[in-house]
Amino acid sequence: MPPRRRVDPAELRTAIRDVADWLRDEQQAPPSRQQLAAAVRLSARTLEQVAPGSSVEVRVPPFVAVQCIEGPRHTRGTPPNVVETEPRTWLSIVTGLQQFDEAVDAGRINASGSRASDVAHWLPLVPL
Repeated sequence: MPPRRRVDPAELRTAIRDVADWLRDEQQAPPSRQQLAAAVRLSARTLEQVAPGSSVEVRVPPFVAVQCIEGPRHTRGTPPNVVETEPRTWLSIVTGLQQFDEAVDAGRINASGSRASDVAHWLPLVPL
């Protein structure tokens, strides 16, 4: 598989700006599926770039799954270290509106494996 193109920081900021009002206030009109997908994909791929590796898999269904964080590589089956959440929670931690550990404690993030919490070190990516 060819390497992904690098995420343009300006493109990421624009995508986050497009969903920011909704992230700050759930009563606001939700973003379009296209806007939500762009913000999720670009932010996850930015994490993949700033924290390269393959020891943790971050999943934000239905939009993206990326591998990040240096360490032991997995190549088959279910990875031993997984972070999974839904798009709004992911974007809330990416923007610093919510802390990773708080989201885990509240059950909004499923973090399994001894390295999963290492993702928190790299967040937020685009503080609001």
